[in-house]
Amino acid sequence: MAVSKQQKAEILAELIAKFKEAKSIGFATTSTMTVGEFAELRKNLREVSATYNLAKKTLIKKAIKEALDMDIDLSTLEGQIGVVCSNDDAVAGLGKVNDLVKKSQWEKVTWAACIFEWELKNLEETKVIAGMPSRETLLGRLVGSMKSPISGLARFFDAASKDLETKGQTKVSELIGATEKTEAPAETKEEAPKEEVKTEAPKTEEKVEEAKVEAPAEDKKEEETKTEEK
Repeated sequence: MAVSKQQKAEILAELIAKFKEAKSIGFATTSTMTVGEFAELRKNLREVSATYNLAKKTLIKKAIKEALDMDIDLSTLEGQIGVVCSNDDAVAGLGKVNDLVKKSQWEKVTWAACIFEWELKNLEETKVIAGMPSRETLLGRLVGSMKSPISGLARFFDAASKDLETKGQTKVSELIGATEKTEAPAETKEEAPKEEVKTEAPKTEEKVEEAKVEAPAEDKKEEETKTEEK
């Protein structure tokens, strides 16, 4: 189906606007993608704020020159050229397309080149960049690595708490046992003085009685002495 000049102008303007906003631009050749696969790819790209557009090589070349002042040669590429524009994460959009590339084993979509960090990258460099984890994936790994020591520390404190609780219960039991053991001798010691008091009391009375008995004896001696003197 022939494209009118008006339509070409609209497509060119759209490409220029997207290239200016994109943080990375990937170029892939597409050959046997079905309508359903293409729709699924676009849906996945929207999730990471990326787009995929098909356009003629001449229009893509003009749009790149207009938007980024870069000269690229796409004439050697066969089939239709799909342009991947990543707006938020420079790697996320390339990664979504790369998933389809690997899934189709390079039969339906293949990489050609990309513009990454404002530089044109060749095929091999594009493969490496497209295979890199996205920022979201890296942040998820970072959060996971940060949570790992915290989780380990939490498990340590939990185990330590349970250990202390067990030891505390053991110590309480030991203290209760020790208290019971020390209470028995204390009762024996308290009873001992009572027995001594009881046994000593009679001795005191005996001494008093002896004193009473001896007193008259001395009086008799004094009387006898007086009698003799007389």
